[in-house]
Order: sequence, then structure tokens, then C-alpha cells
Amino acid sequence: MAEIKNYTLNFGPQHPAAHGVLRLVLELDGEVVQRADPHIGLLHRATEKLAEHKTYIQSLPYMDRLDYVSMMCNEHAYCLAVEKLLGIDVPVRAQYIRVMFSEITRLLNHLMWLGSHGNDCGSSTILIYAFREREDLFDMYEAVSGARMHAAYFRPGGVYRDLPDSMPQYKANKVRNARGIAELNKNRQGSLLDFIEDFTQRFPTYLSEYHTLLTDNRIWKQRTVGIGVVTPERALNLGMTGPMLRGSGIAWDLRKKQPYDVYGQLDFDIPVGKTGDCYDRYLVRMEEMNQSNRIIQQCVKWLKANPGPVITSNHKVAPPSRESMKSSMEELIHHFKLFTEGFHVPEGEAYAAVEHPKGEFGIYFVSDGANKPYRMKIRAPGFAHLATLDEMAKGHMLADAVAIIGTMDIVFGEIDR
Repeated sequence: MAEIKNYTLNFGPQHPAAHGVLRLVLELDGEVVQRADPHIGLLHRATEKLAEHKTYIQSLPYMDRLDYVSMMCNEHAYCLAVEKLLGIDVPVRAQYIRVMFSEITRLLNHLMWLGSHGNDCGSSTILIYAFREREDLFDMYEAVSGARMHAAYFRPGGVYRDLPDSMPQYKANKVRNARGIAELNKNRQGSLLDFIEDFTQRFPTYLSEYHTLLTDNRIWKQRTVGIGVVTPERALNLGMTGPMLRGSGIAWDLRKKQPYDVYGQLDFDIPVGKTGDCYDRYLVRMEEMNQSNRIIQQCVKWLKANPGPVITSNHKVAPPSRESMKSSMEELIHHFKLFTEGFHVPEGEAYAAVEHPKGEFGIYFVSDGANKPYRMKIRAPGFAHLATLDEMAKGHMLADAVAIIGTMDIVFGEIDR
């Protein structure tokens, strides 16, 4: 009788380089995964090496393009590391703006994850729901930076500019009549902060809609309960962070344990799971969205009451205002020098990490006193999580590999960097 052997299946490479290319080599016994071997490196962009040839300011927009669904959170870690080397203080208003936009970014990331993970597991409806809210969040990005995704809004020493006093309005067109346009513009009559406040009041309703669609859904539970279980000890030993670690019941969150900017002054909770399966990680991320909404509300309230500067007064680091740059020759020269030559950073090394939507995202700099880093290293959470795939998938069915990749919330921009 013929000997039955395991067979190997190429799961991917898929996606023509849009989200990085993952080639997963699965060793299967029938339909059960015996071994999962993720092959990466098909789309390296040498971000860390390129940073050595660019000034500190010129490398900042590259951060948006690492994990490109958590743009401003990447910028946040980068700016904190540069500020640590420079030893400069950030104005309190700028800190509140940063925290607010980091949490807006967390919502953007978790909505993208929820929509695509739900879609992967068979619920295409949730994808449409999640993208509906992302539109409003992108409008907030656009109002403040001019770009819907790659904002380059955080700068060493603060943020690029203060929050605008008005929101862009929809204009009448062939598709929509005046009444339809008025309805669209209803919550855009005030400032950006008014628009954000309106969103935070609406968001809990949207969150309950997602819960209605998925939380007690029989099919969703069959696809996620008991799948990819990680014990608290293994989660720590495997280097998991963020929702992957908290889903296993460990309440580790850098915003609480090592507060940066103004997180120490804000009131929010850390959700944790019990069993460490895909379903628990889903519930953790859902509750994280609720907590982010609370943080944004607190930031809006503070920002409305407290005007002030939004970037450091150290002009070696901060560019001149747009108005003065266009009216004074000296300021124009200053602007030109800052963006071409950059600023010189004292010798030394610094590591700064943020509680990124996917886990601990850190930037490590070594400076030799020049205007460019001598070395830059990135601690990407997705990299450590992808390495756990073999252990998490072993013994599960082939279809469960999809749910396990989904629960990791992987974006290849930061893995293949």
C-alpha cells in the first residue's frame, strides 16, 4: 500500500505588491496544517538603510509608508526618538493634538482590520460598514495635513500646524441636489474640533452595529472561537505586544506603563482577553476602539479650552511660519536651510516606542552628531507576530490559517521594510 505523506502547499504569494508579498509554505496532512513557513523579503524597500542618507526631516514622510494604515502612529515614535536625542520639549497643545490624532489613527487601523478580517472569514457586509466610518476619519487627516493618508503632520518638536477653524464643504453637483449636499455638510459648519466631536458622539452607535453584525454571529464564532490560542506565557516569550498580548490576558499597554506625551493625564481602560484566541483578540480590539473614542473626546475638550503654540520655539528645529517665510528674506533662507541641510543632532543613541495599534512600534537611532542618523532600526510589531504563525497554525485546518493571519493584523510595509 502506498505510503501517505504530508504535502506542501504554496499559500501565496498573492497581491501584486500592494500590501507586500507574503509567501506562506504550508505542510499539510490532509487538511490539517503541520507546519507553516512564512517567506518574507519579496518586497524589501531598505527603509532603515535609506534613512542613513537622508536628513532627519526628510526621513519623516517614509514613516507614513511603513505601516500605511497607522500613519501618524509611526510618525509619533519617530518624532519622540528625535526629540529624545535633541533634548527638546514639546508644547502641551501639540502633545494633545498628537495624542488625539494617534487615537484617530488607532480607529482607522482597527476599522481596516475589522473590515478585512471579517471579509476574509466570510462577512463582506462588515467591510462596507467599516469603510463608511473611515471616510470621516480620512477627512480629519485631510483637513489638518492636506493628505488623506500620508500626512507627514507630526514634526520633531510638535506638529506641522494648528488645527483649522473650518472644514471643507461639499459642493452641489449633478449627482446630488442642494438638499442632499446640505445634509452632507450638516456637521461641517464649525471647526475641525467640532467635526471630530460630532464623530465621537456618533461612533458608539456604529460600534454597536459592528457588534450586532459579528459578536454573537454563529458563523463568526465558529471561525474564531478556540482558533490560534496563545497562553500568556507563550505570548510573552514570543515577543507579542499590543492586542495580541492583551488578548491572552496580559494588561501591558505602553500608554499606561510608560506614558508618553499626555497619556498619563487621560482617563481610559486597558481591555484584556481571557482565552487568547482569535475571538478574544477581536473583542479586545473592539473595546480598544471604544477607549480611543473616550481619549479623543477628552482631547477635544482640552484643545477647545486651551490655545497655544503647536511646535517648539527652538528655531534650529522648527521651521518659520508660512506668513513670515513669504515676507522675510531671512526666514526664507532659514526655511530653505532647514529642509535641505536639516538640523544637527547631538552624538548619542535613543529608543522611543509607542503603543501602536498593532503593538509596540519603536525607533532606535544612533547619532554621530551629523544631520543624518548614523543608524536607524525599527521595531515593528508585525514582524514578531508573523514569526509566531507556525506555532499558532499547527494542528488547525487550512481555512483557519486565514483567520490566524487576519487576527495578527499584519501589514507588510513594516515587516519587509
